[in-house]
Amino acid sequence: MPAHDMSAHLGHDRDDHAVHSHGEHAGHSVAMFRDKFWWSLVLSIPVVFFSPMVAHLLGYHLPEFPGSTWIAPVLGTVIFFYGGMPFLQGAVRELRNRQPGMMTLIAMAISVAFLASWATSLGLGLELDFWWELALLIVIMLLGHWIEMRALGAASGALDALAALLPDTAERVNGAETSNDITEVSIGELAAGDVVLVRPGGRVPADGAIVDGAAELDESMITGESAAVPRAVGDTVVAGTVATDSAIRVRVTAVGEQTALAGIQRLVAEAQASGSRAQALADRAAALLFYFAAGAGILTFIAWMLLGSPDDAITRTVTVLVIACPHALGLAIPLVIAISTERAARAGVLVKDRLALERMRHIDVVLFDKTGTLTRGEHAVTDVAVADGQQRGEVLRLAAAAEQSSEHPVARAIVAAALAAAPGTDWFGQVSDFRSATGVGVRARVDGVEFAVGGPRLLEDERLEPPAELRETIDGWKSRGASVLYLVRAASVAQVPDAQVPDAQVPDARAAVLGALALQDEVRAESRAAITALHKRGIRVAMITGDARQVAEAVGADLAIDEVFAEVLPGDKAAHVAELQGRGLRVAMVGDGVNDAPALARADVGIAIGAGTDVAVESAGVVLASSDPRAVLSIIELSHASYRKMVQNLVWAAGYNIVSVPLAAGVLAGVGFVLSPAAGAVLMSLSTIVVALNAQLLRRISLDAARLAP
Repeated sequence: MPAHDMSAHLGHDRDDHAVHSHGEHAGHSVAMFRDKFWWSLVLSIPVVFFSPMVAHLLGYHLPEFPGSTWIAPVLGTVIFFYGGMPFLQGAVRELRNRQPGMMTLIAMAISVAFLASWATSLGLGLELDFWWELALLIVIMLLGHWIEMRALGAASGALDALAALLPDTAERVNGAETSNDITEVSIGELAAGDVVLVRPGGRVPADGAIVDGAAELDESMITGESAAVPRAVGDTVVAGTVATDSAIRVRVTAVGEQTALAGIQRLVAEAQASGSRAQALADRAAALLFYFAAGAGILTFIAWMLLGSPDDAITRTVTVLVIACPHALGLAIPLVIAISTERAARAGVLVKDRLALERMRHIDVVLFDKTGTLTRGEHAVTDVAVADGQQRGEVLRLAAAAEQSSEHPVARAIVAAALAAAPGTDWFGQVSDFRSATGVGVRARVDGVEFAVGGPRLLEDERLEPPAELRETIDGWKSRGASVLYLVRAASVAQVPDAQVPDAQVPDARAAVLGALALQDEVRAESRAAITALHKRGIRVAMITGDARQVAEAVGADLAIDEVFAEVLPGDKAAHVAELQGRGLRVAMVGDGVNDAPALARADVGIAIGAGTDVAVESAGVVLASSDPRAVLSIIELSHASYRKMVQNLVWAAGYNIVSVPLAAGVLAGVGFVLSPAAGAVLMSLSTIVVALNAQLLRRISLDAARLAP
């Protein structure tokens, strides 16, 4: 299947949007209700114009000609079967499923109005001028449903927006990866193994790996983070991301429904269709409301018949059935779910389990895995100490020069620190004779002098001790759990062949420790802000790690974490989650979704962080595409905001019915206040619009992690 047709494949075409999360509209579309509304509106104009009651109210005389009295019955019948068919068919489905609801009430109302109108037109004892009421009733109901469908369609727009991220065509490279033979093809023609050219500013057409070039990629559509990310040869890239500054060539690994983008679309669609406790409550209320409305309609009919007013009995009954439709109640929750899921997806928060999102507002403690969550999961140089007579910058330069040919993560950290100290310059000097020894360190000749970088084993081999002036600093680093590497200038064997010449006669001939570097798993700058913001909300923070207790306690103290679990094996993390729950605490576990899978599954809310494009994290209820721990605040904010909107909508929808049904039944008729069926339809539609507009306010909430945890 063509990659850019994924949205249609999932049933989310923008103009003809079939809403699957709102059961009363199964198989219906925005276009259908739109067309039926406009045609019914046109047909209703002559029906209303030829109504004696309307003519009397507006003070004009009805034109009379042969057949003029049959205009309203004929056109009204057309409107009933054409415009009213979705409601009639919906009622049949509900009754067939033994779940009478909104469609059944509407069908009952328009059917009673239709039969009463024909009874009047045929002179069967009723004197109701009802055709115009029937026409307007159906037109207003169609308008209300059209507005509802548009609202639901807009809420599902995240799927369309994701599909729109893909280009329609791609530039396929023919032959070798570096070939200039380029052919423009449609996305659907791409296959795994193809190499495509992505020009500056262009979108990556399929998932793959870079085989040539390097670029800053805008991955905000996946992670929600606005900053571009550097990607080079060997790095994976995702369909829909943008190469902002340079051209790259990508070998395709997945196309169409196998791409990460398609996986995210499926996840969003499933979340929007998923239920919730509030939805279950609304469904039960809507079912009860049907029987309430039907009973109220029957009682209204009997009461007005006993009062000797059959015309009023029919009019009031139709009004009760119309105004009591649990339409707003049926829309109250699905629309909130759809909009909140869309907002979350745009912020890089992918909701897999709606119930997990609802539970997030009750969380007492957030348990973070340390490595890769609160920390970056990679070493960084945190401090440099130098022996007497040495310069900090020179020690860092020499260490980086010796390490620059190594692929070890620690070596990369030292080189990165040196480059950061003097950005944009190549200041390592002339480096040669690089050698490495496992467990000891590396050696290289820098500007003709041999230097070594390593840990305690290096000092043992060189029979050296850290200089006295460094020992206190080094002990402090170790107490914080830092790894310590030493920069050693090796002995000059050429100058001291037999080690017989006194040091004083050969300056700097002996090996010496010039300085030391502290390296730690770097704590994310965002972690402090996240923990501070959680504390402000009254939520405790705990950390769990397999690291030594000394290291874990140091990180915990640095971040003001309330409780630390150290030296924990991956398989034992779930037991610590259970321990917290045993204290009566509701726990959200934040981990990487792989090593932490049992703990994520055991927690009240499992949050997989830094998942990037891996949306298939089975153990997590919520997946965070980014690695920013502040995104946990986004989940909490969304949980509170969506719950508030659900409650507001439910209260409004239920309260509207409680107040409106007695009025529709005519309890105030004695003081001259009555509602016509058309007025009832207007009020019912307005109540639906109020619910829809209230849900739309969710779009105004900010899920920006930087704002929630500054």
